[in-house]
Amino acid sequence: MFRNIRVRPRLCILMILTVIVLIQVVLVYRGARPRPLEVSFLDVGQGDAVLIEAPNGNQLLYDAGPASGAILRRLSEELPHFDRSIDMLVFSHPDLDHIGGALDVLDRYRVDVILESPASGASEAFDLLQTRVAAASIDHLVARTGMHIDLGSGVVATVLSPSASWSTEDTNASSITLRVTYGSTSFLVSGDLSRQGEYRILDEQEARVRAQVVKLGHHGSKTSTSARWLEELDPDVVVVSAGLGNRYGHPDQEVLTLLERLHIPVARTDREGTIRFQSDGQAIVRK
Repeated sequence: MFRNIRVRPRLCILMILTVIVLIQVVLVYRGARPRPLEVSFLDVGQGDAVLIEAPNGNQLLYDAGPASGAILRRLSEELPHFDRSIDMLVFSHPDLDHIGGALDVLDRYRVDVILESPASGASEAFDLLQTRVAAASIDHLVARTGMHIDLGSGVVATVLSPSASWSTEDTNASSITLRVTYGSTSFLVSGDLSRQGEYRILDEQEARVRAQVVKLGHHGSKTSTSARWLEELDPDVVVVSAGLGNRYGHPDQEVLTLLERLHIPVARTDREGTIRFQSDGQAIVRK
């Protein structure tokens, strides 16, 4: 079958050398253009999930959306097929639209560290998640104000809430608020934090809290996103993570009117799908 095929050593050597040169060119190109920080607000329907990837490749997933399978579909769109690990998984609070997809994530990806709210949930899904985390012997941390998470390459996530003095009876009030900084750029996510929680953060911080990209609390509900919060953060754009035609009416018209009055652009997962940003440490651009 292969009798008529002639091996040409010179041609083979030339092809090998060409491949080597191409690999070297790609490596030099990548070295000359460092990767940016990437922050993707995933379209998981009526829920929250934010993927943060530092320039060195370290990944933090903030919330996992509802138990609809959406989180795996979205992660497969953002991560290479061979990538089966996530460095840190954050549960902002125990509500099902934030932790419902977590078991799916743990089934498919190796998770090194879990950071969660001090509040406890009252659902079978929350109990199953706690049992699974304990059985997997995953490093487990409880969030408190002032914690710093070093993702590498100069990317740092700082916990702004909840502090030790906050009540854990209200799961929304115990939402983990993270401010992610890279150079002079910053992003802020706050789960379902209420307006009262926003006020407490602003009152407790020694320095002004600023963020160019802000995910609105509680999917744009009027229970979150006070005028003071927006004026202090002074964002260039805000993101609403909500499901199309959701029964809660998120985002609330009161919040949208406030954003319009303050001339703050809004990006919505229910209308635009997954919303992606990149930062080189000096400026943030939307992908």
